[in-house]
Amino acid sequence: MSRDSRYDILFEPVAIGPVTARNRFYQVPHCNGMGHNMPNSVAAMRGIKAEGGWAVVATEECDIHASSDVLPYAEARLWDEGDQNRLALMADQVHAYDSLAAIELVHSGHNVSNRYSRLPVLGVSDSAVNSFDPVQACAMTKRDIADVRRWHRQAAIRARDAGFDIVYVYAGHDLSLPMHFISRRHNRRTDEYGGSLENRVRLTRELLEDTKEAVGDRCGVAIRFAVDELIGADGITSDGEGREVVEILAELPDLWDVNVSDWANDSVTARFGEEGGQEAYVSFVKQLTTKPVVGVGRFTSPDEMVSQVKRGVLDMIGAARPSIADPFLPKKIEEGRIDDIRECIGCNICVSGDWTQSPIRCTQNPTMGEEWRRGWHPEIIETRGESEKILIVGAGPAGLEAAMSLGRRGYEVALADQSDGGGRAEREATLPGLSSYKRVSDYRLGQIAKMNNVGFFPGSEMTADDIREFDADEVLIATGAHWRDDGLGRYTLSSVPGVKDHPRCWTPDDLIAGRGPEKGSVVVYDDDHYYMGGILAGMLADRGLAVTLVTPGPEVSCWTANTMEQHRIEKTLTEKGVQIVEKHTLSSIDGETLNFSHNTTDRAFELQAQAVVLVTIRIPNSSIYFSLAGEEEEHLDALPFRLKRIGDCMAPSTIAAAVYDGHRVAREIDNLPDPDAVPFKRERPLIQIG
Repeated sequence: MSRDSRYDILFEPVAIGPVTARNRFYQVPHCNGMGHNMPNSVAAMRGIKAEGGWAVVATEECDIHASSDVLPYAEARLWDEGDQNRLALMADQVHAYDSLAAIELVHSGHNVSNRYSRLPVLGVSDSAVNSFDPVQACAMTKRDIADVRRWHRQAAIRARDAGFDIVYVYAGHDLSLPMHFISRRHNRRTDEYGGSLENRVRLTRELLEDTKEAVGDRCGVAIRFAVDELIGADGITSDGEGREVVEILAELPDLWDVNVSDWANDSVTARFGEEGGQEAYVSFVKQLTTKPVVGVGRFTSPDEMVSQVKRGVLDMIGAARPSIADPFLPKKIEEGRIDDIRECIGCNICVSGDWTQSPIRCTQNPTMGEEWRRGWHPEIIETRGESEKILIVGAGPAGLEAAMSLGRRGYEVALADQSDGGGRAEREATLPGLSSYKRVSDYRLGQIAKMNNVGFFPGSEMTADDIREFDADEVLIATGAHWRDDGLGRYTLSSVPGVKDHPRCWTPDDLIAGRGPEKGSVVVYDDDHYYMGGILAGMLADRGLAVTLVTPGPEVSCWTANTMEQHRIEKTLTEKGVQIVEKHTLSSIDGETLNFSHNTTDRAFELQAQAVVLVTIRIPNSSIYFSLAGEEEEHLDALPFRLKRIGDCMAPSTIAAAVYDGHRVAREIDNLPDPDAVPFKRERPLIQIG
């Protein structure tokens, strides 16, 4: 297939100071939960992006000195020559595909606590650090400012020597020292670095000038700047000081990377933001500078990308999450394979890796973070082994991914599902704000439809006898899971007394299927703590019910802090009139009386409710598996086929985990790892003697 001529503009080169990007696709800096601890993993992940056609591939934020120590987060680090050598691995991988490597240098000021280095925290003014740590930052002296400039310059030289082509000055997301100096909220200085905006921008200007002088004509110099903090007059605004900063520095950097702040606004989930949502804030920048401008907006549509360029909003299409969901997005557009793009669903499971200090993961792309560790490539998979015929029962996220991946390996695959396919991704996509989840099933069903060796049989409810008679070499049971209706959850470790006696007790499965309370009062008991409880509570409130959400967690939907949407969920529920009760566990139900106890005080609390919705944990739909394998799996070795259960049928988790499990099992068929060995490579620190 050939490229659609409408998209030719996306493949024009762009000059960035002394270097040139081969097209307009720019992977902007993004965290990954691996950072300086896993340099091989990061290098391989970034290298795949370059192979996939991203003309510029950037690091995450990269600390320049031990006084900017972000522990427990594993960001990039450039404190010394050893760090330089580790980062050079990434630059080399990116250069192997004729792409430019960019590095985002940062001193985080009072955004860190220096838990590892234990050095005093440096801040623009005397202030608390940006956490609940009992630590404060000291106001920097002129000597401190000179030190930061020197450290930044040294880091820029190391970056140049490591092979990087673009070096950043980072002034965004309220996470960096330059932004703290610019901000009236943080900067209370009375010297030449405080007061007027010109003074508050002084450090940023100096860092840009220092960096340009340090890297000479070898590297382009970029600035990442948040033009609007979305907090009104208390912060930087795109029609106020954000615009003025761009006017002051307009021609100094070689590239402007612009966004909104903070990170939760910059990477807003699909539930709360649309593609291209930052345009209203960043579109003015190109009017004020002749230098190229890159911005983000969870761009997945090439038509929207072309529109951004032609209308003069952006010169380069920036992406973090879309480049994670599909590292080959640019190449697929270039080759005319638009239907093959794995579109980002905006769930922010990728972001959760950074917040939980664990390697990055993606709902759409199960190979993300596994490029070095397991040797997985998003577009290349091993050819089939000795098995020939594979039956997969269940076409939810795990089953669809397994069928697609096994089809690509060359197996003859039969995929059976009692419904039309899609499983929980298809069902949950009907809930408010989750329509993008349908991309999980749409992409895989679309790919499967192109394969002559994969047959999909919707409306086929397989029995154990049907499976025995199918004559498959491998059988994968991917029948998913269903929500419990007895109250057993994460805090509540046994069935709740009286729950079966409540006249109107519902589960998420009921509400998704269109059943559930229609009027009166309802309690949503959320012992799941992810998105489901909050969505259902809001949905019921929209129907006019009097809703109270009770959770044992410290706040509503508490795990969504890791996807940076908890604050939005709580705000939305409050605006809808939902009453929220936190830190209370359901202890019993007596008719329409629900009894709760406070988690720490055991204080009793009761609510009257005509209906209750239990959002707790799920039960695997594994009966067909055990009817074949035996209750103790004693029949497994006697079966004429190899039998496995995958995804939620094995262990209910996120959709991302189900997709990953389907992919892993598909790769391991006829290629099983040693059960007594670690099934992936590990990055180990060097053991130093003395």
